[in-house]
Amino acid sequence: MRVGLFIPCYVDQFYPNAAIATLQLLEKLGVDVAYPKNQTCCGQPMANSGFAHLTAGCDRLFIENFHGFDYIVAPSGSCILHIKEHLHSDEHVTEAASIREKVYELSSFLTDILKVESLPAKFPFKVGVHQSCHGQRGLHLSQMTELVARDFSKPGQLLNMVEGIDIVPLDREDECCGFGGTFCVAEEAVSVKMGKDRVEDHLTNGAEYITGVDMSCLMHMEGLLKRQGSKVKVIHLAEILNSDK
Repeated sequence: MRVGLFIPCYVDQFYPNAAIATLQLLEKLGVDVAYPKNQTCCGQPMANSGFAHLTAGCDRLFIENFHGFDYIVAPSGSCILHIKEHLHSDEHVTEAASIREKVYELSSFLTDILKVESLPAKFPFKVGVHQSCHGQRGLHLSQMTELVARDFSKPGQLLNMVEGIDIVPLDREDECCGFGGTFCVAEEAVSVKMGKDRVEDHLTNGAEYITGVDMSCLMHMEGLLKRQGSKVKVIHLAEILNSDK
C-alpha cells in the first residue's frame, strides 16, 4: 500500500519530532510513505471559528495533494476528524468522497488497517494517557466511560505492546483538557481551569509523561505544566511507539 503522510500545521511548526516519529514508525512497519511537500493547513481553525465556507482553497489543495494514495495518515485526531466530516469540493466530488473514507489517525491506522500485534518499542516510564475529545468522541478511538459498553482503547492497545511502560490509572480518564482549538482563545479562563484539572489528575497519579494522539491537547497541557514548574513532560503517541530507550 502507498500512504500519504499528512502533517498538521502545529505539528510541523512546533513538534516536528512527532512527525518524524510517525514517518519512522510507519517505515519500520513496512509501509511505503510519501510526504506531499505542498500540503498546508486542512482548514480546521477556520471551520471551528464558523468560517467553513472560506476553506475551499484548503479543500482543493488537500485533494490535489492526497487523492492518489491508498490511505492518508496523520498524527492528529482533530485534523483527521475535520477532513472526514468537512472535506468537500464542487469540482472534485468523487475524489473528496474517496479521501474522506481513506483518511486515518495514526493509532486507528495501525490497529484497524495494519492490524499491528507487536512493536519493537521500549519506554520504561510512568505514562498517563490523555483521551482527546475529537479522537474519542469523533473518531471512536476509545470507549466513553459514561456508556455501558465494551471498554476499548486503540492507543492503549498499542501502548501495551511497549516494553517497560507503566500506564498509570486516572480518576477521570476521558475528561476534556480544555484546549478545544479556538475555544482556548475565546474562553481563556474556562480553558485554563479545565487544563489545570486535567493536568492535576495525571500528576496525582504519578505520571512522568502525558501522551495522546493530539499534540494540540498536549501543547495546552505542556504550557500549564511549565508554568507550574513541573518536570512531567508531554509526548506524542508516535514517539513512544517509535522509542527504543
